[in-house]
Amino acid sequence: MTKVDSAKRGVSKRGKCRIIAGKWRGRIIKFDDAEGLRPTTDRIRETVFSWLQTYLPQSRCLDCFAGSGVLGFEALSRGAGRVVFLEHNKRTVNNLKESASILAVDAHKIAIKHEDALSWLQSVRSNKSSDAQFDLVFLDPPFHSDLLIKSCTLLNNSGCLAEDAIIYIEHAVNADVEMPDNWVCLKEKNSGQVAYKLFIYKSLT
Repeated sequence: MTKVDSAKRGVSKRGKCRIIAGKWRGRIIKFDDAEGLRPTTDRIRETVFSWLQTYLPQSRCLDCFAGSGVLGFEALSRGAGRVVFLEHNKRTVNNLKESASILAVDAHKIAIKHEDALSWLQSVRSNKSSDAQFDLVFLDPPFHSDLLIKSCTLLNNSGCLAEDAIIYIEHAVNADVEMPDNWVCLKEKNSGQVAYKLFIYKSLT
C-alpha cells in the first residue's frame, strides 16, 4: 500500500522503539503515529537514564503525555516501583495497554489512564491520595504548544510531588521556557532541536 493510499484510508503508520536496559533490555515497543507523538530517541534516553540511575529504584513515577510510553516502560525496566501513564488519545492508550501486556508488567506496578494530563493535574489537587504522590515525573508534551508551561504550573501546585521529586522535561531548543522558581536544574543538554533537562522540586512550605 502506498503512502497516499494509507493516508486516504486513514491507516496509521506503525512505529517502534527499543527499551535500552534493564529486565526488558532490547524489547520493542510498537505504537501508531498520532499528532504530536514524538518518542524520546535512544541517544537521549541513554543520557537521561544515566542521570536517573540513582533515583529509579522503587520510585513512584508519573509519565504525563505518555505517547509511546517508552520513558515509563524504560523506568519500569530499570527498577521503578510503579508508573502512572496519562494519555488522552484513545488509540495510543490501547497501544500502551498492548505494550504492557506483551511485557507482562505486574498489575500493581502500572496504571494507564485515558486522561487529559492538564485536567488530571487539576483534579488531583482536590483529591489527594497516597496513590498520587510521585518521586519522578516525565513531562514531554508535543512541541510548539503551551502544554509544557501549563503542566509545569499545575504539577507544581498539585500536591502530588514528593519532597525532592525529580522532574524530567523535553522541549524545542528555541522555545522560551521558564520553570517554577522552586525547581532547581540539575542537568541539561541539547541534542539537535531537542533540549532536555532534569530538575529537583523543592517545597515552598
